[in-house]
Amino acid sequence: FMSLISSISLIGLALAGHSAEEWKSRNIYQLLTDRFARNDGSTSGCSNLGNYCGGGFVGLMNNLDYIQNMGFDAIWISPIVKNTPGGYHGYWAEDFYEINSHFGTEQDFVNLITEMHKRDMWVMVDVVANHIGPIGTSLNKVGEINPFNQKSYYHSYCSINWSNQWSIENCWLADLPDLDQSNDFVRKGLLDWISNLVTKYNVDGIRIDTCEEVPKWFWSQFNDAAGVFTICEVDNGSIDLNAGYQGSVDATLNYPLFWLIKNLFQNGQSFYNAVNFMQQEKNSFKDITVLGNFVDNHDNARFLHNYVKYNRFKNALAFSVTWPGIPIVYYGDEQGYAGGNDPNNREILWPNLGNTDSEMYQFVSKIIHFRKEMELWKYDFVDRYHADNFYCFSRGKALMAFSNTDSNIHYTVSYHPYKVGDVICNIFYAADCVTVTTEGVPVYLDQGEVKLYKPK
Repeated sequence: FMSLISSISLIGLALAGHSAEEWKSRNIYQLLTDRFARNDGSTSGCSNLGNYCGGGFVGLMNNLDYIQNMGFDAIWISPIVKNTPGGYHGYWAEDFYEINSHFGTEQDFVNLITEMHKRDMWVMVDVVANHIGPIGTSLNKVGEINPFNQKSYYHSYCSINWSNQWSIENCWLADLPDLDQSNDFVRKGLLDWISNLVTKYNVDGIRIDTCEEVPKWFWSQFNDAAGVFTICEVDNGSIDLNAGYQGSVDATLNYPLFWLIKNLFQNGQSFYNAVNFMQQEKNSFKDITVLGNFVDNHDNARFLHNYVKYNRFKNALAFSVTWPGIPIVYYGDEQGYAGGNDPNNREILWPNLGNTDSEMYQFVSKIIHFRKEMELWKYDFVDRYHADNFYCFSRGKALMAFSNTDSNIHYTVSYHPYKVGDVICNIFYAADCVTVTTEGVPVYLDQGEVKLYKPK
């Protein structure tokens, strides 16, 4: 009888992957496995960010409190497969069925996921099905690739012409051998691999690299084989282009929002742009509430790079976390990292693992906990007030107010979700409360502040 119970619980584990609907409530912390925490706990520097620095699964497992205490309940980690030399980031597959030993052993990975699940934290594994590691354009070393070990499994070499969709899907990104998904062995091999990876390791969701470079019909099959939430990278600011992938996969990373945030909070563009943007996204996407909202990631210079304005950075982060979608915060943002283009935006975090009192760590913690406490994902977005330098929207009884000017501004928001006499408080300063009057909600933002309000 006991063995029956244990086999049933194992079946339960195997089916624990989570759907897009379930992911809506999650808050994702994105990291590079090699850069978060060293397995041996050492905290010395790393002289070359273009190669391995020593982070891994054990280091991450030993420092989950750092992430969880900010309120995050999901972690996006680097691709886990064995890479060609120098593939610290995980995107240069060599053996799809072996774990990258630089990160640790397979057992280390299993232990990490077990510990995360004990804490009700979900794992999102980054995966690549477009290309392999750089083994040369002649493909002479293709025999070293498992399981795609023949030249016929790849498109013939050409470099991508970004204005041509056929070229984007068939040519090679940065001289990386491009898998031919129309080849039956490749198609089946990739589908078997993702199905196996998700089931074997009890993965909760996957982030898919380079989606635009592979035809949609394949992603549809890949999505079905994975059987969990799939979020795709379409590295383009076009709403229509991104929206075209939703359906083949559950969601895309919200690159259009990434560029909007830059325009609003770095370039000082009018908030009227946000109003139009919301309308366009709603008209184009099947479901905007599952898109991945981010300010920073590993492929772009950080927000603070050459733009050291913390007031704008705080606005940007709060905007991305409270806007409809699933928030993704890139590691290091909570320590005010300001690295430039890759690999300088892939800094080591371990010197700061003890630095949980920092201003940005506390700020990120407040906005993530706010999203969870107010259960923002359950409520529709309502535009309450917009001006060139002031923007206010609500979701449920949460009211968000943003500014992109260093001047002190004051607005009375007459269209709001409260009753006259209600008292609402700004989460960043407990004493900063206002009473709703017959005129509305008086909002004062000084020197580029952001305020998030909830009922007292």
